[in-house]
Amino acid sequence: MTAANVEKVVKDRYTEGAATLVAELCCPTDYDPQYLEVIPDEVLERDYGCGDPSRYLRPGETVLDLGSGTGKICFIASQVVGASGRVIGVDMTPEMLAVARRNAPVVASRLGFANVEFRRGRIQDLKLDLDLLEEALAAKPVGDVESLLEIQGHSDDLRLDRPLVDDDSVDVVVSNCVLNLVGNDQKQALFREIYRVLRRGGRAVISDIVSDERVPETMQKDPELWSGCISGALTEEGFLTAFEDAGFHGVRILVRQEEPWQVVGGIEFRSLTVEAFKGKEGPCLERNQAVIYKGPFKEVLDDDDHRMERGRRYAVCDKTYNLYRQEPYRDSFEFVEPLEEIPLEAAGPFDCSRTPIRQPRETKGQDYDLTSEAAGACCGPEGCC
Repeated sequence: MTAANVEKVVKDRYTEGAATLVAELCCPTDYDPQYLEVIPDEVLERDYGCGDPSRYLRPGETVLDLGSGTGKICFIASQVVGASGRVIGVDMTPEMLAVARRNAPVVASRLGFANVEFRRGRIQDLKLDLDLLEEALAAKPVGDVESLLEIQGHSDDLRLDRPLVDDDSVDVVVSNCVLNLVGNDQKQALFREIYRVLRRGGRAVISDIVSDERVPETMQKDPELWSGCISGALTEEGFLTAFEDAGFHGVRILVRQEEPWQVVGGIEFRSLTVEAFKGKEGPCLERNQAVIYKGPFKEVLDDDDHRMERGRRYAVCDKTYNLYRQEPYRDSFEFVEPLEEIPLEAAGPFDCSRTPIRQPRETKGQDYDLTSEAAGACCGPEGCC
């Protein structure tokens, strides 16, 4: 199926889902009940997710929900991030957005603050505001080739001058069973867009349906299976690789549904929630820092091809050193600062194409000859032995 056909099938199915409950679109998910009390039934009854990425949010964050539908995850996220946070929902289906938008003031009134807004757009093209484009089309309908070319040029101008979501503008991108609804030929653009809108240090927390085997061409041509979260599913491995290819690091599985949600033609489809981080770019500078991988594995390989054995002291650049001090790495390493700090402005280049052992004298200094008293008790509760 072409991308246009996929989009039409999905839009038609979810237009129906905005008007009435379509049970087969659901993958049963448990949400924290304390966050559901303020959400109107009209929203709760039309939830078509497969996970709960909102449980990984923090107060004060700016959150973007891709394929926000009638707004359930947005309204939960609104409470988690609080009045100091902000939530943006993006969906392409007017009927879904209508439900979300008319219920937003109700939720805000019950909470005592308003921090949610809903925008119309396609998640693989987060620069184009479809409401603004529709206004332009209403003012000047397309009736010939010239007007078609003109509206295409206007679309480009909107992307540049009035983007739906700005570059580097959100802390967390979440999505709940929507990425698989984008055509396979547009999935690469989709992951690039997620990366673009995140701030450095931001993260994506995505729940989606994945398969244990590649979905065959025959199933990919089935419109019913496309809109039912089947035909567009990436494999478990392919889902993680898509994040890596877009530039993310620290990609990890948070939740993997044990039993498959559905089995079609011997292929298992299940919910997977993945977290991935942005921000490993930057210069590699030498500041005589070292890290020690603590285990439990004998050896690990990071997203920059740094290979480290358990318990050994490795030289790393300043960028990698600080990256490891953040999630999701910090609990896996010990950090060794040099005795004499090298200021950033005085740091020279570091060759990150290799991962050399850092000799202790490099961090202590070649002339280090200190002798000290024992630092407190050792060897256990009885003291030194």
